Amino acid sequence: MGIRADMTAPAETDELTDFFGRYGTALTTGDVAAIARCHALPGLVVSDSYSFTFSSPAAVALSFLGAAPAYRENRIVAAHAQLLAVQRLSTALALVSVEWEYLDDQGSAVPGERYRYLIRTGADGPLITTVIATR
Repeated sequence: MGIRADMTAPAETDELTDFFGRYGTALTTGDVAAIARCHALPGLVVSDSYSFTFSSPAAVALSFLGAAPAYRENRIVAAHAQLLAVQRLSTALALVSVEWEYLDDQGSAVPGERYRYLIRTGADGPLITTVIATR
């Protein structure tokens, strides 16, 4: 499957860009309630060395409590999601490849990470169902 290119693709990309903009702000400011609102439940996080699930907003918030101190320790003040690819899987599901670009408190770019997000878009907009750490 490739990226679906149709009349709604630019609007979909704009919606995802806005969504990941809000998510990046929540991550770097430590707004765990906003982070939790970005996730569908139940949710899944997968990496090379671990996997975990969460089934409540409180569990999402708890799993991200350590993120804000890590950003502060590295003096990261902003996170920008560069959408690399959007693969439409169904009417509601898309697999979105993202490279995070970080900015430190001196205005310098900090190398980021790459993730794939399984996104479900419904009446309330996009929500993350699965996060996959990639390289």
